[in-house]
This record gives sequence, structure tokens and C-alpha cells, in this order.
Amino acid sequence: MPRPGKVILVGAGPGDPDLLTVKAMRTIMQARVVVFDRLVGEAVLDLVPAQARRIDVGKETGRHPLPQGQINQLLVDLAGQGEDVVRLKGGDPFIFGRGGEEAQALAEAGIAFEIVPGITAASGCASIAGIPLTHRGVAESVRLVTGHRQDDRDLDLNWGSLADPRCTLVVYMGVASAQRLAGGLRGAGLVGETPVAIIERGTTPQQRTFFTTLACLADDIARWQPQPPSLLIIGQVVAHALSPSAEAPCQEAAQ
Repeated sequence: MPRPGKVILVGAGPGDPDLLTVKAMRTIMQARVVVFDRLVGEAVLDLVPAQARRIDVGKETGRHPLPQGQINQLLVDLAGQGEDVVRLKGGDPFIFGRGGEEAQALAEAGIAFEIVPGITAASGCASIAGIPLTHRGVAESVRLVTGHRQDDRDLDLNWGSLADPRCTLVVYMGVASAQRLAGGLRGAGLVGETPVAIIERGTTPQQRTFFTTLACLADDIARWQPQPPSLLIIGQVVAHALSPSAEAPCQEAAQ
């Protein structure tokens, strides 16, 4: 029997390879087997050695070629065959990356693993767009939430706890559920004039940043058609953005 291998869950950051940690870059460049997600930037994948085995397990809304349970088993099987595996995940493995589920499966199977953290999209995209996630006198806290439910179920969040005007709300995978998000937050008391930024393909050469309001969010998304991955930043900090080059918000008055 071969000795069991090891799995390293590596955070690839939001897309720009210059934002990789030194440890992440070293691990990627030494990889022999790489299991990667759809959100890993092409420039990051270019760092994988040409002779390395690459396994694409990318998922997108409504299309899961390899369900999460099978991905977990794949990692266990590869390591059980003696392979040292780099599990490459966009952003940070433990922030909406299902890294916890994979680490748990590895632990239960007795497979050694390691976590290499990465810059999560909330931090990387906000910084590159010049948006401070916290700002004295404006926002004292940040909430990271997902706009996508397991098995594509209807979005059902605790709207009352999220509709805090002194908190910055960062929504991952929220474009498809923008109308539900805006309606839920406004119904819980967050005003329609609340600024919103939509950051498409943040930190990459294809990044686009749009500014709108909660009242106009759904209509502007329909008009601009931002492509995944896109991130929503909701809150008064958006009005303090230091990068003015973006699409203008709609002029509809919030009711």
C-alpha cells in the first residue's frame, strides 16, 4: 500500500496572482496534482507546473458537474493513493469556499491536510475599488453573507439583523438574487437610497465597478448584466469610494 498523501487547501485569492501569499505561490509552483475551482483566476492557474495533473471541479449556479460530496471523496481517494494534492480554491478556503466541509471529510478519513489562507473577495475587491469596508463614524462592522443557498433554494436570510445602516454588508454570489436581496433589506427597514457597489471580476484586468442604490439595484443589474464572479457591497461606505471611474448609478428616487 502506498503511504497516504497530504492535501493542502490553498486560497488563491480573488484573481490577481500578485495577491497570493508567498506560501500559496510556493505551494502552487511545486504542485504535482491540482484540484481547482471555477473561480481560480487564469493567471493563478498559469503558475501550475506544466507537468502537473489538473482536475477541474468547478461549479456554477444551477450546474454542478461534480457534487461537493464527490469532490470530498476525490480528495480522499487521491491522497489515499499516495498523491500529495493541492486543492486550489478562489478567495479563502474557509469563507464560502466549502473548505470546512473538505477538511472535515479529510479528517474523518485520516488524511493529513493543511490550510493556506487567501485574501477573500470582500477584502480584495473592496480594496481594489477603493471602498473602505469599515470607516469611522460610518460603519463599525462588516457582515459577509452569501446570496446563494444550498441546492439553489430560495434565499431566506435574517433580514432584520442584516438591515443595519451602520454595518457594511458584503454579498457573495448575490447578482442572481439581487431583487430578493433588495426587497428583503428594504422590507426590514434599510432605506432605498443606501449605496451599493457591484464589483465584477475584481482584481483582474477585466474588473468593472458599478455604483447604484438599493432601490435601483435589480434594474441596474438587468441593464449592466455583470458577469460572475461579481460581489455586492451594500452600505454607506460605498459613498466613500476612492475610485470614481465606474458606471453612474440610476437616477430613480427611492420610494
